[in-house]
Amino acid sequence: MNTQPPYKLRIREHRKIRASELLVHPLNPRIHPDAQKSALTAILNEIGFARSLLAYETPEGKLQLIDGHLRKELFHDQEVMVEILDVNEQEANALLLSLDPLASLAQFDSSTLEALRKATSTQSEALQTLWDSIDSSTRKTKDELNEAMQKKEPILKEQFLVLVECESEAQQLSLLDSLKKQQFQCKALLS
Repeated sequence: MNTQPPYKLRIREHRKIRASELLVHPLNPRIHPDAQKSALTAILNEIGFARSLLAYETPEGKLQLIDGHLRKELFHDQEVMVEILDVNEQEANALLLSLDPLASLAQFDSSTLEALRKATSTQSEALQTLWDSIDSSTRKTKDELNEAMQKKEPILKEQFLVLVECESEAQQLSLLDSLKKQQFQCKALLS
């Protein structure tokens, strides 16, 4: 019986390293607002360091972060646990672009989420605010959709659009002027 998974195992090792020795990924698009810093600091104070940072080794032998930039910032010159992957730059970029969005695709079972909230306590206002906000955008969207359905309002306004290709900018401007004179809502697009 083959117990090998149908995919590659890319975790090479776990290693303790000073946070200051890790390279920040130059293409990291994530911005860490104060609310996130406060919540992370609060959970670190209440629970401790419970999740390793994710990195890969560059051709120069340095460790470059894929995930954990805020923890690197908060831990400065302290040792952190780093999960090191056996990936190349392109694969690291794909992970950087995928990890957070994949996690955000998860949905919540409302009753289980509420039970978890009731079973968990904190003295931190930042953490309580974070926990209270879980699933709030989904709930707000559902509430707005339900309200619109009850009012029998269309959720999306029906639109009919036409795209016209012009030979030149002058022709485009002339056509726009003519359509506006006929009371059409229109705008120019460039490609």
